[in-house]
Amino acid sequence: MLQAMRASAKYIWIIIVVLFVGGFLLAQTSGLLGRAPVTTTTAVASVNGEDILATTWYQATQNLEQEETQRSNQSISLDERQRLMDQAFDQLVSDALLRQEYRRRGITVTDDEILQAARFSPPPQLMQAPDLQTEGQFDPAKYQRFLASPLAKQNGLLFQLEQYYRTEIPKEKLFDQVASDVYLSDEQLWRRFQDTHDSAQVSFVSFAPERIPDSAVRVSDDEVRAYYDTHKKLFDRPGTAKVSIIIIPRAVTAADSAAVRAHALALRARIIGGEKFEDVARAESADSVSAANGGSLGKGAKGRFVAPFEAAAAALKTGEISQPVLTQFGYHLIKVDARKGDTTTLSHILLRIQQSDSAAARTDRRADSLARLAASTDQPAKFDEAARILQIPVIKTPVVEGNAVTVSGQFIPSVGPWAFQGAKPGETSELFDAEDGYYLARLDSLTPGGTLSLDQAKQDIRTYLLRQKKIDALLPQARNFAKVAAASSLEGASKLMNMQVVSTKPFTRVTGVPELAQAPEAVGAAYTLPLNTVSEPIRSTGEVVVERVDNRMPANRTAFDAQKEALRSQALQQLRQQRVREFLTNLRAVAKVDDKRKQIEASARRTTQ
Repeated sequence: MLQAMRASAKYIWIIIVVLFVGGFLLAQTSGLLGRAPVTTTTAVASVNGEDILATTWYQATQNLEQEETQRSNQSISLDERQRLMDQAFDQLVSDALLRQEYRRRGITVTDDEILQAARFSPPPQLMQAPDLQTEGQFDPAKYQRFLASPLAKQNGLLFQLEQYYRTEIPKEKLFDQVASDVYLSDEQLWRRFQDTHDSAQVSFVSFAPERIPDSAVRVSDDEVRAYYDTHKKLFDRPGTAKVSIIIIPRAVTAADSAAVRAHALALRARIIGGEKFEDVARAESADSVSAANGGSLGKGAKGRFVAPFEAAAAALKTGEISQPVLTQFGYHLIKVDARKGDTTTLSHILLRIQQSDSAAARTDRRADSLARLAASTDQPAKFDEAARILQIPVIKTPVVEGNAVTVSGQFIPSVGPWAFQGAKPGETSELFDAEDGYYLARLDSLTPGGTLSLDQAKQDIRTYLLRQKKIDALLPQARNFAKVAAASSLEGASKLMNMQVVSTKPFTRVTGVPELAQAPEAVGAAYTLPLNTVSEPIRSTGEVVVERVDNRMPANRTAFDAQKEALRSQALQQLRQQRVREFLTNLRAVAKVDDKRKQIEASARRTTQ
């Protein structure tokens, strides 16, 4: 069987999803591999001395882009591409670190282990495939028949299974080693149960730092410098920029929507008149993945699709064709192929709502004019001149590296990443073509990211230290209040000293309560203080609190004992996952990673200019 696995390599792993799971997907390649002047030996990073090739990074990003476009049926913006590039890079670094750890620990995988896993431990993607389920549950017998079928070999599934297990089995062995000593005693489990089931209610008085005037405390330059030297990592900042943007929207009118609906009705009439739903779907549906299968979305339980789609499908009889159903994707014609219990087999035809051809042509011509009039890398004034000639307003907005650009709630695609990928102040971008319109940007100013200098950070540090000194200055006031309240009552002292008592709803150690968000220490104290007793001042970094515990309800030990083993299983799984996450985080933290992405991207930009 293993030889058959290796002999059948044709397609990427996504074939599993394409074979069995329908959806609103559209395959599209990005051409990313051709964007940078790299050779087959150019490294994008070095991980503890092991190179990661730039071509490998680009290919991994392209694979993610293909999956993303298949899921969303939309083109990739620069923002999305940047996210996927970062995701691909992080995964490649993690993979390198894991390979190194396997070698260090002597972890290997045998052919027999791969064969046994492929036969009896199918990946989650396959277990969820509708064609391998019976009555909504994974059917091992169907899986075994499929595994032995010519289709599995022809479509490259066997090879992909081998690659999957060759990666996953060593990882599982490593994680088992890392988490092998995780243990929970009954008392430890009980304390975890108490954290989520003990509840308390408190009344409290808050002493906020605003009660102290700035003039009453002083922060010296030496204190500011000492804080900066000790907490320098806190002052790493992303780059910032200011850009000007011109937008030419693809305005979809009510007439456009009506025209698409009319087209959907015409298609429905053709099907009712005798044409096969499958043939019409293949020819007309904008959902290319399901269209290839005659519009089939497979079978599954309720909740797979957006609410309007689900509601319309639920109202249909088996074999019935819906009227046009509007969702955020466009208009759908839905057909129920079969229904058994909560499991429904569905097909659909999707028509997207777009501009009419004449309106789209006018928008395209206007965008071409904008690109032609504003085209310049060294004459920023052409950008403003183009906006004036075409009578389009210029929008000015700040940009933060790594953040999406929004203007008045509208997402502006691609401009954010472009501003930090080697553009120079005064430079005009290429014309960005998005689903909702065209975008052109000019970079007006750029401040690279990095660690703030002491001069840049000192005002923020001074503000923070000033607040902490004010909180310290509040402690004598709070002690005096607590003394008066202990002699009378919290309410009596509050009335006498013109303070406000706040009473909370029940809360647990885990959930806390919004009123004490600035004083988490007071949440913990609610489970140690005596009932109906005024506390001493409780200091936090946000405020000082004097509280009284009004009620405390302990967790039910009988209820705990009744579900102890289930709780133990769940808690151990969580602790093992936590141990693995901590291990991976530490593995990355101590690794020597030489990241060369910015140099490669800058080189690519210089080459293409």
